[in-house]
Amino acid sequence: MARYLLIVTFEPGVVDSPMEEWQPEEIAAHLDYYRALNDQLVERGELVDVTILTPPDAAHIVRADASGGRVVTDGPFQEFKEWAAGFQVIDVETEERALVIAALVSAVPGPGGVPLQQPIHVRRVMDDGPSDVDSMGEWLEGVGGGR
Repeated sequence: MARYLLIVTFEPGVVDSPMEEWQPEEIAAHLDYYRALNDQLVERGELVDVTILTPPDAAHIVRADASGGRVVTDGPFQEFKEWAAGFQVIDVETEERALVIAALVSAVPGPGGVPLQQPIHVRRVMDDGPSDVDSMGEWLEGVGGGR
Protein backbone atom coordinates (compact mmCIF):
# COMPACT_ATOMS: atom_id res chain seq x y z
CA MET A 1 0.00 0.00 0.00
CA ALA A 2 1.13 3.54 -0.68
CA ARG A 3 -0.16 6.81 0.67
CA TYR A 4 -1.05 9.71 -1.60
CA LEU A 5 -1.93 13.29 -0.85
CA LEU A 6 -4.82 14.67 -2.93
CA ILE A 7 -4.71 18.46 -2.80
CA VAL A 8 -7.75 20.58 -3.70
CA THR A 9 -6.96 24.21 -4.48
CA PHE A 10 -9.12 27.26 -5.07
CA GLU A 11 -8.74 26.79 -8.84
CA PRO A 12 -12.29 26.85 -10.21
CA GLY A 13 -12.25 24.11 -12.88
CA VAL A 14 -15.02 24.61 -15.44
CA VAL A 15 -17.25 26.61 -13.08
CA ASP A 16 -15.96 30.10 -12.38
CA SER A 17 -18.67 31.33 -10.00
CA PRO A 18 -17.59 31.47 -6.35
CA MET A 19 -19.51 29.29 -3.91
CA GLU A 20 -20.96 32.43 -2.29
CA GLU A 21 -23.09 32.77 -5.46
CA TRP A 22 -24.37 29.16 -5.45
CA GLN A 23 -27.87 28.22 -4.36
CA PRO A 24 -28.18 26.49 -0.97
CA GLU A 25 -29.26 23.22 -2.62
CA GLU A 26 -26.15 23.33 -4.86
CA ILE A 27 -23.90 23.71 -1.82
CA ALA A 28 -25.76 20.85 -0.12
CA ALA A 29 -25.27 18.61 -3.18
CA HIS A 30 -21.57 19.51 -3.24
CA LEU A 31 -21.12 18.61 0.43
CA ASP A 32 -23.27 15.47 0.12
CA TYR A 33 -21.10 14.25 -2.76
CA TYR A 34 -17.92 14.66 -0.70
CA ARG A 35 -19.57 12.95 2.28
CA ALA A 36 -20.69 9.97 0.17
CA LEU A 37 -17.29 9.66 -1.52
CA ASN A 38 -15.47 9.80 1.79
CA ASP A 39 -17.84 7.20 3.26
CA GLN A 40 -17.07 4.87 0.32
CA LEU A 41 -13.33 5.37 0.78
CA VAL A 42 -13.62 4.66 4.51
CA GLU A 43 -15.54 1.44 3.76
CA ARG A 44 -12.75 0.36 1.41
CA GLY A 45 -10.11 1.20 4.03
CA GLU A 46 -8.51 3.77 1.72
CA LEU A 47 -9.22 7.08 3.46
CA VAL A 48 -6.61 8.09 6.04
CA ASP A 49 -7.45 11.77 6.62
CA VAL A 50 -9.56 14.64 5.29
CA THR A 51 -8.66 18.21 6.18
CA ILE A 52 -10.38 21.43 5.13
CA LEU A 53 -8.26 24.54 5.51
CA THR A 54 -9.25 28.10 6.40
CA PRO A 55 -9.49 30.51 3.45
CA PRO A 56 -6.26 31.99 2.05
CA ASP A 57 -6.99 35.42 3.51
CA ALA A 58 -6.66 33.87 7.00
CA ALA A 59 -3.19 32.48 6.20
CA HIS A 60 0.17 33.81 7.29
CA ILE A 61 3.48 33.66 5.48
CA VAL A 62 6.42 33.17 7.87
CA ARG A 63 10.09 33.62 7.02
CA ALA A 64 13.11 33.55 9.28
CA ASP A 65 15.09 36.76 9.23
CA ALA A 66 18.89 37.03 9.30
CA SER A 67 19.00 37.22 13.12
CA GLY A 68 16.94 34.05 13.62
CA GLY A 69 13.73 35.92 14.32
CA ARG A 70 10.64 35.75 12.20
CA VAL A 71 8.90 37.95 9.71
CA VAL A 72 5.16 37.30 9.47
CA THR A 73 2.97 38.69 6.71
CA ASP A 74 -0.75 38.17 6.31
CA GLY A 75 -2.28 35.81 3.79
CA PRO A 76 -1.94 35.85 0.03
CA PHE A 77 -3.83 37.89 -2.48
CA GLN A 78 -7.28 36.44 -3.22
CA GLU A 79 -6.64 36.30 -6.96
CA PHE A 80 -3.92 33.71 -6.38
CA LYS A 81 -5.92 30.47 -6.83
CA GLU A 82 -3.26 27.80 -6.26
CA TRP A 83 -3.59 28.01 -2.47
CA ALA A 84 -4.70 24.75 -0.92
CA ALA A 85 -8.35 24.60 0.16
CA GLY A 86 -8.00 21.16 1.71
CA PHE A 87 -6.60 17.71 1.22
CA GLN A 88 -7.21 14.01 1.62
CA VAL A 89 -4.66 11.36 2.46
CA ILE A 90 -5.46 8.00 0.94
CA ASP A 91 -3.77 4.63 1.29
CA VAL A 92 -4.17 2.56 -1.87
CA GLU A 93 -2.68 -0.43 -3.66
CA THR A 94 -1.61 1.41 -6.82
CA GLU A 95 -0.97 4.84 -8.24
CA GLU A 96 -3.75 4.13 -10.75
CA ARG A 97 -6.25 3.82 -7.88
CA ALA A 98 -5.02 7.16 -6.48
CA LEU A 99 -5.65 8.74 -9.89
CA VAL A 100 -9.15 7.22 -10.05
CA ILE A 101 -9.98 8.68 -6.64
CA ALA A 102 -8.55 12.07 -7.65
CA ALA A 103 -10.87 12.06 -10.69
CA LEU A 104 -13.81 11.33 -8.38
CA VAL A 105 -12.81 14.31 -6.21
CA SER A 106 -12.52 16.48 -9.35
CA ALA A 107 -16.07 15.49 -10.34
CA VAL A 108 -17.67 17.07 -7.25
CA PRO A 109 -20.80 18.93 -8.43
CA GLY A 110 -21.09 22.67 -8.60
CA PRO A 111 -23.92 24.96 -9.75
CA GLY A 112 -26.61 23.12 -11.68
CA GLY A 113 -25.01 19.80 -10.74
CA VAL A 114 -22.20 20.35 -13.26
CA PRO A 115 -19.02 18.50 -12.21
CA LEU A 116 -16.45 21.15 -11.27
CA GLN A 117 -13.52 19.38 -12.94
CA GLN A 118 -11.11 21.11 -10.58
CA PRO A 119 -7.48 20.11 -10.97
CA ILE A 120 -6.53 17.80 -8.11
CA HIS A 121 -2.85 17.63 -7.24
CA VAL A 122 -1.74 14.04 -6.54
CA ARG A 123 1.50 13.49 -4.64
CA ARG A 124 2.82 10.21 -3.27
CA VAL A 125 3.86 10.38 0.37
CA MET A 126 7.43 9.17 0.68
CA ASP A 127 7.99 6.12 2.86
CA ASP A 128 11.38 7.43 3.96
CA GLY A 129 12.67 10.92 3.31
CA PRO A 130 16.28 11.82 2.64
CA SER A 131 18.31 11.46 5.83
CA ASP A 132 21.90 11.98 4.70
CA VAL A 133 23.87 13.83 2.04
CA ASP A 134 23.80 10.98 -0.49
CA SER A 135 20.06 10.32 -0.21
CA MET A 136 19.36 14.07 -0.36
CA GLY A 137 21.42 14.24 -3.56
CA GLU A 138 19.42 11.40 -5.08
CA TRP A 139 16.17 13.05 -4.05
CA LEU A 140 17.25 16.38 -5.53
CA GLU A 141 18.16 14.68 -8.82
CA GLY A 142 14.62 13.32 -8.99
CA VAL A 143 13.15 16.75 -8.26
CA GLY A 144 15.33 18.37 -10.93
CA GLY A 145 14.44 15.71 -13.48
CA GLY A 146 10.74 16.37 -12.96
CA ARG A 147 10.91 20.09 -13.53
